[in-house]
Amino acid sequence: MRIAIIAITRNGARLGAQMKEGFARADLFVLQKYAGAAGKKAIPFIGELKELVRKLWSETDGFVFIMATGIVVRMIAPLLEAKDKDPAVVVMDDTGKFAISLLSGHLGGANELACRCSFLTGAREVITTATDANCLPSFDMLAKEEGWIIDDLSKVKILNSLILDDAEIAVVDSTCRVRPWFHGRGRLSFYDTFVEALQSPAKGYLFVTNRQLPSQVQSERLLILRPQNLVLGIGCNSGTTVEEVEAVVSANLKRLFLSIKSLKCIASASAKRDEAGLLQFAGKYSVPIRFFESEELNSVAAPSPPSSHSIKAIGAVGVAEPAALLASGGGTMLLKKVKSGNVTLAIAECLIS
Repeated sequence: MRIAIIAITRNGARLGAQMKEGFARADLFVLQKYAGAAGKKAIPFIGELKELVRKLWSETDGFVFIMATGIVVRMIAPLLEAKDKDPAVVVMDDTGKFAISLLSGHLGGANELACRCSFLTGAREVITTATDANCLPSFDMLAKEEGWIIDDLSKVKILNSLILDDAEIAVVDSTCRVRPWFHGRGRLSFYDTFVEALQSPAKGYLFVTNRQLPSQVQSERLLILRPQNLVLGIGCNSGTTVEEVEAVVSANLKRLFLSIKSLKCIASASAKRDEAGLLQFAGKYSVPIRFFESEELNSVAAPSPPSSHSIKAIGAVGVAEPAALLASGGGTMLLKKVKSGNVTLAIAECLIS
């Protein structure tokens, strides 16, 4: 997490220097006239503070402003986008009495950042998110801790409100991670199927799944969290376009009712390391690609017979299936290899650790 500490007073510069040493990646910015109070590692600035913040905003994970809260609110207001995009913002007074989590407390990590500032300086952290104030877990923090994608961020507020009201929430969890994470806090009831959960008397619903749900299995009070547990094994001919790769993947995910938001990675042969269409597809969906040598691919017992084309081309008995199995850690094959045009695709689901 890259932190920017910004101080505009002499005391603030001293406090910032003290905190900087406690972060692995932190830059300290101080007014030039107070650079001496902050030490040699401080970055002095001249000019408009809001211009400095604007430049840092998109490339910084968290801000610690040592100044009045009002100054910070007016300065960052034009920069705000959404709670899943904005950086963490913490405000401290220059005497180090309080560390206020101001923005992106959960997903951005401002609550944790405020606690870290408190630990480093002896300040009192001020955290106003309702679940934290009531010592209750929150669904956005669950997603963050587990590395899951929130399907619809607006539903988090609804579910967090229900847990604050001590209302029953029906859960279907394919990963078995929700129960231990909540550890008896909140009124959660667990079901094996989506239909059973939706037919329950619960006031809200949490589904942890990589499945796309049909329209009849929907609710305004349903939060879907997407575990990153699908691996696409892809083989393709040289020169295959990104459009063709995407069309084959999309058609098969739709056919199997699988969500593209649950992609963990793409897997292929090392011979495809420079294949533009494959790289562009991975870049479009921001998923990594793992490449395997032919010897590694040949070490896997794939369900389909060896491919004479693959053996001739790269010396591997197959690409899509063995690559998917390798990258998923020996997971479950959800789709045996299918060939469509220039693309061969297989889909595996990672084992639950």
